[in-house]
Amino acid sequence: MERSSRTRTVVPFNRPFVTGGEIGYIEEAIAHAHLSGNGPFGRRCSEHIRDHLGSAAVLLTNSCTAALEMSALLANVGPGDEVILPSFTFSSTATAFVLRGAVPVFVDVREDTLNLDERLVEAAITERTRAVVAVHYAGVGCAMDPLGEIATRAGLMLIEDAAQGFGSTYRGAPLGTFGSLGALSFHETKNVISGEGGALIINDPLLVERAEILHEKGTNRSTFFRGLTDKYTWVDVGSSFVASDLAAAFLWAQLEKAEWITTQRLAIWSRYHELLADFEARGLLRRPRVPEDVGHNAHLYYILLPTGKTRDDTLQHLAESGVNAVFHYVPLHSSPAGRRFGRSMGELAITEDVAARLLRLPIWVGMTDGDIEYVVKSLEGALAT
Repeated sequence: MERSSRTRTVVPFNRPFVTGGEIGYIEEAIAHAHLSGNGPFGRRCSEHIRDHLGSAAVLLTNSCTAALEMSALLANVGPGDEVILPSFTFSSTATAFVLRGAVPVFVDVREDTLNLDERLVEAAITERTRAVVAVHYAGVGCAMDPLGEIATRAGLMLIEDAAQGFGSTYRGAPLGTFGSLGALSFHETKNVISGEGGALIINDPLLVERAEILHEKGTNRSTFFRGLTDKYTWVDVGSSFVASDLAAAFLWAQLEKAEWITTQRLAIWSRYHELLADFEARGLLRRPRVPEDVGHNAHLYYILLPTGKTRDDTLQHLAESGVNAVFHYVPLHSSPAGRRFGRSMGELAITEDVAARLLRLPIWVGMTDGDIEYVVKSLEGALAT
Protein backbone atom coordinates (compact mmCIF):
# COMPACT_ATOMS: atom_id res chain seq x y z
CA MET A 1 0.00 0.00 0.00
CA GLU A 2 1.63 3.23 -1.18
CA ARG A 3 0.98 6.72 0.07
CA SER A 4 -0.57 8.78 -2.74
CA SER A 5 -0.90 12.08 -0.89
CA ARG A 6 0.43 13.72 2.24
CA THR A 7 -3.12 14.70 3.19
CA ARG A 8 -5.17 11.64 2.12
CA THR A 9 -6.05 9.27 4.96
CA VAL A 10 -4.79 5.80 4.13
CA VAL A 11 -5.61 4.17 7.45
CA PRO A 12 -8.29 5.89 9.58
CA PHE A 13 -8.15 5.62 13.35
CA ASN A 14 -11.61 4.08 13.51
CA ARG A 15 -14.09 2.69 11.01
CA PRO A 16 -17.46 1.71 12.54
CA PHE A 17 -18.15 -1.95 11.83
CA VAL A 18 -21.57 -2.98 10.52
CA THR A 19 -22.53 -6.65 10.72
CA GLY A 20 -25.09 -6.56 7.90
CA GLY A 21 -28.07 -7.30 10.11
CA GLU A 22 -28.70 -3.76 11.34
CA ILE A 23 -31.00 -2.54 8.55
CA GLY A 24 -33.26 -5.58 8.77
CA TYR A 25 -33.69 -5.20 12.51
CA ILE A 26 -34.34 -1.46 12.20
CA GLU A 27 -37.04 -2.23 9.63
CA GLU A 28 -38.47 -4.77 12.06
CA ALA A 29 -38.50 -2.15 14.81
CA ILE A 30 -40.38 0.23 12.51
CA ALA A 31 -42.89 -2.53 11.74
CA HIS A 32 -43.43 -3.00 15.50
CA ALA A 33 -44.46 0.70 15.58
CA HIS A 34 -42.54 1.15 18.84
CA LEU A 35 -39.65 3.50 18.13
CA SER A 36 -39.20 5.04 21.59
CA GLY A 37 -37.38 3.39 24.48
CA ASN A 38 -37.99 0.09 26.23
CA GLY A 39 -39.49 -1.53 23.15
CA PRO A 40 -39.06 -5.11 21.93
CA PHE A 41 -35.43 -4.66 20.87
CA GLY A 42 -34.58 -2.68 23.97
CA ARG A 43 -35.87 -5.48 26.16
CA ARG A 44 -34.10 -8.09 24.05
CA CYS A 45 -30.75 -6.29 24.34
CA SER A 46 -31.13 -5.58 28.06
CA GLU A 47 -32.03 -9.17 28.88
CA HIS A 48 -29.23 -10.53 26.71
CA ILE A 49 -26.58 -8.35 28.37
CA ARG A 50 -28.03 -9.07 31.84
CA ASP A 51 -27.90 -12.82 31.26
CA HIS A 52 -24.42 -12.63 29.72
CA LEU A 53 -23.10 -10.70 32.71
CA GLY A 54 -25.16 -12.41 35.40
CA SER A 55 -26.28 -9.05 36.78
CA ALA A 56 -29.48 -8.21 38.62
CA ALA A 57 -30.61 -5.89 35.80
CA VAL A 58 -29.35 -3.95 32.80
CA LEU A 59 -30.96 -0.76 31.48
CA LEU A 60 -30.12 0.53 28.01
CA THR A 61 -29.27 4.22 27.98
CA ASN A 62 -28.68 6.81 25.28
CA SER A 63 -24.98 6.98 26.23
CA CYS A 64 -22.44 5.77 28.74
CA THR A 65 -22.51 9.32 30.11
CA ALA A 66 -26.19 8.82 30.94
CA ALA A 67 -25.39 5.53 32.70
CA LEU A 68 -22.75 7.31 34.78
CA GLU A 69 -25.19 10.10 35.63
CA MET A 70 -27.67 7.48 36.80
CA SER A 71 -24.89 5.95 38.91
CA ALA A 72 -24.29 9.29 40.60
CA LEU A 73 -27.99 9.57 41.42
CA LEU A 74 -28.11 6.01 42.75
CA ALA A 75 -25.03 6.68 44.88
CA ASN A 76 -26.90 9.62 46.44
CA VAL A 77 -23.92 11.93 46.13
CA GLY A 78 -24.56 15.60 46.75
CA PRO A 79 -22.87 18.94 47.40
CA GLY A 80 -19.64 18.53 49.34
CA ASP A 81 -19.42 14.77 48.89
CA GLU A 82 -16.29 13.31 47.31
CA VAL A 83 -15.82 10.62 44.67
CA ILE A 84 -12.44 9.00 44.03
CA LEU A 85 -11.49 8.41 40.39
CA PRO A 86 -8.49 8.50 38.08
CA SER A 87 -7.54 11.71 36.29
CA PHE A 88 -6.59 9.64 33.24
CA THR A 89 -10.12 9.22 31.88
CA PHE A 90 -12.78 10.94 29.79
CA SER A 91 -14.61 13.94 31.21
CA SER A 92 -17.92 12.04 31.62
CA THR A 93 -16.44 10.00 34.47
CA ALA A 94 -16.14 13.20 36.50
CA THR A 95 -19.00 15.34 35.18
CA ALA A 96 -21.60 12.75 36.19
CA PHE A 97 -20.74 13.46 39.84
CA VAL A 98 -19.93 17.16 39.48
CA LEU A 99 -23.50 17.63 38.21
CA ARG A 100 -24.69 16.48 41.64
CA GLY A 101 -22.35 18.90 43.40
CA ALA A 102 -19.76 16.30 44.36
CA VAL A 103 -16.00 16.84 44.23
CA PRO A 104 -13.94 14.44 42.10
CA VAL A 105 -10.76 13.45 43.92
CA PHE A 106 -8.16 12.53 41.33
CA VAL A 107 -5.81 9.65 42.11
CA ASP A 108 -2.80 8.54 40.07
CA VAL A 109 -2.77 5.48 37.83
CA ARG A 110 -0.59 2.40 37.73
CA GLU A 111 2.43 2.51 35.45
CA ASP A 112 1.65 -0.90 33.90
CA THR A 113 -2.07 -0.83 33.03
CA LEU A 114 -2.73 2.95 33.29
CA ASN A 115 -5.68 2.06 35.53
CA LEU A 116 -6.54 3.58 38.91
CA ASP A 117 -3.78 2.62 41.35
CA GLU A 118 -5.59 0.64 44.04
CA ARG A 119 -2.65 1.17 46.40
CA LEU A 120 -3.36 4.91 46.54
CA VAL A 121 -7.12 4.82 47.03
CA GLU A 122 -7.28 4.27 50.77
CA ALA A 123 -5.16 7.36 51.49
CA ALA A 124 -7.58 9.46 49.42
CA ILE A 125 -10.64 8.50 51.51
CA THR A 126 -12.07 11.17 53.83
CA GLU A 127 -15.25 11.43 55.87
CA ARG A 128 -16.86 13.02 52.79
CA THR A 129 -16.03 10.17 50.38
CA ARG A 130 -19.08 8.37 49.04
CA ALA A 131 -17.87 6.34 46.05
CA VAL A 132 -14.89 5.00 44.12
CA VAL A 133 -15.00 4.82 40.32
CA ALA A 134 -12.79 2.24 38.60
CA VAL A 135 -12.11 3.02 34.93
CA HIS A 136 -11.02 0.03 32.84
CA TYR A 137 -8.64 1.71 30.42
CA ALA A 138 -8.28 0.08 26.99
CA GLY A 139 -10.56 -2.75 28.10
CA VAL A 140 -7.96 -3.97 30.61
CA GLY A 141 -9.55 -4.56 33.99
CA CYS A 142 -8.59 -2.71 37.15
CA ALA A 143 -7.53 -4.69 40.23
CA MET A 144 -11.14 -5.16 41.27
CA ASP A 145 -10.65 -7.49 44.25
CA PRO A 146 -8.47 -5.02 46.20
CA LEU A 147 -10.71 -2.11 45.19
CA GLY A 148 -13.77 -4.04 46.33
CA GLU A 149 -12.17 -4.78 49.68
CA ILE A 150 -11.27 -1.12 50.19
CA ALA A 151 -14.77 0.04 49.28
CA THR A 152 -16.39 -2.49 51.59
CA ARG A 153 -14.19 -1.56 54.56
CA ALA A 154 -14.91 2.14 54.08
CA GLY A 155 -18.63 1.72 53.33
CA LEU A 156 -18.28 3.22 49.86
CA MET A 157 -20.13 2.43 46.66
CA LEU A 158 -17.87 0.91 44.00
CA ILE A 159 -18.81 1.93 40.45
CA GLU A 160 -17.20 0.64 37.27
CA ASP A 161 -16.72 2.87 34.26
CA ALA A 162 -16.54 -0.01 31.80
CA ALA A 163 -17.08 2.19 28.74
CA GLN A 164 -14.20 0.41 27.01
CA GLY A 165 -14.66 -2.95 28.71
CA PHE A 166 -17.54 -4.86 27.11
CA GLY A 167 -16.26 -8.38 26.47
CA SER A 168 -13.33 -8.13 28.90
CA THR A 169 -12.86 -10.07 32.13
CA TYR A 170 -11.03 -9.87 35.44
CA ARG A 171 -10.21 -13.25 37.01
CA GLY A 172 -12.73 -14.86 34.70
CA ALA A 173 -15.70 -12.59 35.50
CA PRO A 174 -16.99 -9.88 33.12
CA LEU A 175 -16.01 -6.29 33.75
CA GLY A 176 -18.94 -4.27 35.02
CA THR A 177 -20.03 -6.99 37.44
CA PHE A 178 -17.78 -6.24 40.42
CA GLY A 179 -19.16 -2.91 41.62
CA SER A 180 -22.69 -2.13 42.74
CA LEU A 181 -23.07 -0.44 39.37
CA GLY A 182 -21.30 -0.45 36.01
CA ALA A 183 -21.55 1.68 32.89
CA LEU A 184 -21.04 0.50 29.30
CA SER A 185 -20.61 2.46 26.08
CA PHE A 186 -21.86 1.54 22.61
CA HIS A 187 -20.50 4.68 20.95
CA GLU A 188 -19.32 4.16 17.38
CA THR A 189 -15.68 4.10 18.53
CA LYS A 190 -16.28 1.12 20.81
CA ASN A 191 -16.14 -2.58 19.92
CA VAL A 192 -19.91 -3.18 19.93
CA ILE A 193 -21.84 -0.13 18.79
CA SER A 194 -25.21 1.54 18.26
CA GLY A 195 -23.89 4.90 17.05
CA GLU A 196 -24.55 6.54 20.39
CA GLY A 197 -25.64 4.42 23.31
CA GLY A 198 -24.77 2.75 26.58
CA ALA A 199 -26.09 0.64 29.41
CA LEU A 200 -26.30 0.76 33.19
CA ILE A 201 -25.35 -2.53 34.83
CA ILE A 202 -27.04 -3.03 38.21
CA ASN A 203 -25.44 -5.69 40.39
CA ASP A 204 -27.07 -4.72 43.70
CA PRO A 205 -30.71 -5.92 43.56
CA LEU A 206 -31.70 -3.22 46.07
CA LEU A 207 -30.93 -0.56 43.45
CA VAL A 208 -33.05 -2.00 40.64
CA GLU A 209 -36.41 -0.41 41.49
CA ARG A 210 -35.03 3.10 41.91
CA ALA A 211 -32.87 2.72 38.80
CA GLU A 212 -35.98 1.95 36.77
CA ILE A 213 -37.64 5.08 38.13
CA LEU A 214 -34.66 7.29 37.29
CA HIS A 215 -34.55 5.68 33.85
CA GLU A 216 -38.20 6.58 33.22
CA LYS A 217 -37.84 10.31 33.97
CA GLY A 218 -38.62 9.88 37.65
CA THR A 219 -41.90 7.99 37.18
CA ASN A 220 -42.99 4.53 38.29
CA ARG A 221 -43.89 3.63 34.71
CA SER A 222 -42.08 0.29 34.86
CA THR A 223 -44.13 -1.00 37.78
CA PHE A 224 -47.28 0.27 36.05
CA PHE A 225 -46.56 -1.80 32.96
CA ARG A 226 -45.91 -4.82 35.17
CA GLY A 227 -49.36 -4.35 36.68
CA LEU A 228 -48.06 -3.47 40.14
CA THR A 229 -49.83 -0.09 40.26
CA ASP A 230 -53.03 1.15 38.67
CA LYS A 231 -51.40 4.30 37.21
CA TYR A 232 -47.98 5.81 36.97
CA THR A 233 -46.87 9.17 38.22
CA TRP A 234 -43.84 11.25 39.19
CA VAL A 235 -42.19 9.73 42.26
CA ASP A 236 -38.48 10.72 42.16
CA VAL A 237 -35.85 12.60 40.19
CA GLY A 238 -34.80 11.25 36.81
CA SER A 239 -34.17 12.25 33.24
CA SER A 240 -34.47 11.11 29.63
CA PHE A 241 -31.89 8.35 29.89
CA VAL A 242 -33.66 5.74 27.73
CA ALA A 243 -32.26 4.53 24.37
CA SER A 244 -34.67 4.42 21.43
CA ASP A 245 -35.73 1.07 20.03
CA LEU A 246 -34.14 2.01 16.71
CA ALA A 247 -30.76 2.25 18.44
CA ALA A 248 -31.51 -1.01 20.25
CA ALA A 249 -32.34 -2.72 16.95
CA PHE A 250 -28.96 -1.68 15.58
CA LEU A 251 -27.31 -2.85 18.81
CA TRP A 252 -28.99 -6.26 18.64
CA ALA A 253 -27.27 -7.01 15.33
CA GLN A 254 -23.97 -6.11 17.00
CA LEU A 255 -24.61 -8.21 20.10
CA GLU A 256 -25.27 -11.24 17.91
CA LYS A 257 -21.73 -10.88 16.55
CA ALA A 258 -20.04 -9.62 19.73
CA GLU A 259 -17.78 -12.63 20.26
CA TRP A 260 -16.75 -12.66 16.59
CA ILE A 261 -16.00 -8.92 16.74
CA THR A 262 -13.79 -9.43 19.79
CA THR A 263 -11.94 -12.27 18.08
CA GLN A 264 -11.25 -10.10 15.03
CA ARG A 265 -9.98 -7.20 17.13
CA LEU A 266 -7.77 -9.48 19.22
CA ALA A 267 -6.13 -10.76 16.03
CA ILE A 268 -5.32 -7.20 14.94
CA TRP A 269 -4.08 -6.29 18.45
CA SER A 270 -1.87 -9.38 18.54
CA ARG A 271 -0.40 -8.61 15.12
CA TYR A 272 0.55 -5.12 16.28
CA HIS A 273 2.01 -6.59 19.45
CA GLU A 274 4.11 -9.04 17.46
CA LEU A 275 5.39 -6.49 14.95
CA LEU A 276 6.26 -3.95 17.65
CA ALA A 277 8.15 -6.35 19.94
CA ASP A 278 11.46 -5.46 18.32
CA PHE A 279 10.67 -1.75 18.61
CA GLU A 280 10.26 -2.22 22.35
CA ALA A 281 13.43 -4.33 22.58
CA ARG A 282 15.34 -1.46 20.96
CA GLY A 283 13.90 1.04 23.46
CA LEU A 284 11.90 2.94 20.84
CA LEU A 285 8.56 2.50 22.60
CA ARG A 286 6.66 0.58 25.24
CA ARG A 287 3.83 -1.76 24.30
CA PRO A 288 0.63 -2.24 26.37
CA ARG A 289 0.78 -4.33 29.54
CA VAL A 290 -1.99 -6.86 30.24
CA PRO A 291 -1.91 -8.66 33.62
CA GLU A 292 -2.24 -12.45 33.56
CA ASP A 293 -5.55 -12.38 35.46
CA VAL A 294 -7.19 -10.08 32.89
CA GLY A 295 -8.88 -11.05 29.64
CA HIS A 296 -9.00 -7.95 27.44
CA ASN A 297 -11.16 -7.11 24.43
CA ALA A 298 -8.56 -5.37 22.24
CA HIS A 299 -10.41 -2.09 22.46
CA LEU A 300 -7.24 -0.02 22.01
CA TYR A 301 -3.70 -0.55 20.88
CA TYR A 302 -1.54 2.18 22.34
CA ILE A 303 2.18 2.77 22.60
CA LEU A 304 4.20 4.89 25.00
CA LEU A 305 7.00 6.84 23.34
CA PRO A 306 10.16 8.02 25.12
CA THR A 307 9.19 11.70 25.43
CA GLY A 308 6.30 14.03 24.80
CA LYS A 309 8.17 15.59 21.90
CA THR A 310 8.75 12.18 20.33
CA ARG A 311 5.02 11.47 20.63
CA ASP A 312 4.04 14.79 19.03
CA ASP A 313 6.56 14.45 16.23
CA THR A 314 5.40 10.87 15.61
CA LEU A 315 1.76 11.94 15.43
CA GLN A 316 2.67 14.54 12.82
CA HIS A 317 4.75 12.11 10.77
CA LEU A 318 1.99 9.49 10.83
CA ALA A 319 -0.59 12.07 9.76
CA GLU A 320 1.64 13.03 6.83
CA SER A 321 1.82 9.34 5.94
CA GLY A 322 -1.98 9.04 5.94
CA VAL A 323 -2.18 7.22 9.29
CA ASN A 324 -4.75 8.70 11.67
CA ALA A 325 -3.23 8.03 15.11
CA VAL A 326 -4.40 10.03 18.14
CA PHE A 327 -3.44 10.90 21.72
CA HIS A 328 -5.31 10.06 24.96
CA TYR A 329 -6.14 12.01 27.32
CA VAL A 330 -5.50 15.51 28.64
CA PRO A 331 -5.50 14.61 32.37
CA LEU A 332 -8.66 15.86 34.06
CA HIS A 333 -6.83 17.31 37.04
CA SER A 334 -4.91 19.66 34.73
CA SER A 335 -7.96 20.73 32.71
CA PRO A 336 -9.81 24.01 33.39
CA ALA A 337 -12.88 22.18 34.71
CA GLY A 338 -10.79 19.72 36.72
CA ARG A 339 -9.01 22.54 38.52
CA ARG A 340 -12.34 24.24 39.15
CA PHE A 341 -14.42 21.32 40.36
CA GLY A 342 -11.95 18.73 41.68
CA ARG A 343 -8.82 18.22 43.67
CA SER A 344 -5.81 15.95 43.33
CA MET A 345 -4.42 13.39 45.73
CA GLY A 346 -0.69 13.88 45.36
CA GLU A 347 1.23 14.94 42.28
CA LEU A 348 -0.21 12.37 39.80
CA ALA A 349 3.22 12.05 38.20
CA ILE A 350 2.46 8.85 36.28
CA THR A 351 -0.76 10.29 34.86
CA GLU A 352 1.04 13.37 33.58
CA ASP A 353 3.90 11.33 32.19
CA VAL A 354 1.86 8.77 30.25
CA ALA A 355 -0.62 11.36 28.95
CA ALA A 356 2.29 13.22 27.36
CA ARG A 357 3.81 10.09 25.75
CA LEU A 358 0.81 7.94 24.76
CA LEU A 359 -0.23 7.40 21.16
CA ARG A 360 -3.14 5.25 19.98
CA LEU A 361 -2.81 3.32 16.73
CA PRO A 362 -5.72 2.57 14.38
CA ILE A 363 -7.66 -0.57 15.23
CA TRP A 364 -10.97 -1.61 13.69
CA VAL A 365 -12.63 -4.72 12.34
CA GLY A 366 -11.72 -5.04 8.69
CA MET A 367 -8.10 -3.91 8.96
CA THR A 368 -5.93 -6.04 6.71
CA ASP A 369 -2.41 -7.26 7.30
CA GLY A 370 -1.42 -4.65 4.73
CA ASP A 371 -3.07 -1.90 6.79
CA ILE A 372 -1.30 -3.02 9.96
CA GLU A 373 2.06 -3.35 8.23
CA TYR A 374 1.66 0.10 6.67
CA VAL A 375 0.98 1.62 10.09
CA VAL A 376 4.04 -0.11 11.55
CA LYS A 377 6.22 0.87 8.59
CA SER A 378 5.06 4.48 8.95
CA LEU A 379 5.79 4.34 12.65
CA GLU A 380 9.27 3.00 11.93
CA GLY A 381 9.84 5.89 9.56
CA ALA A 382 8.71 8.36 12.19
CA LEU A 383 11.02 6.95 14.85
CA ALA A 384 13.97 6.85 12.46
CA THR A 385 13.85 10.63 11.91
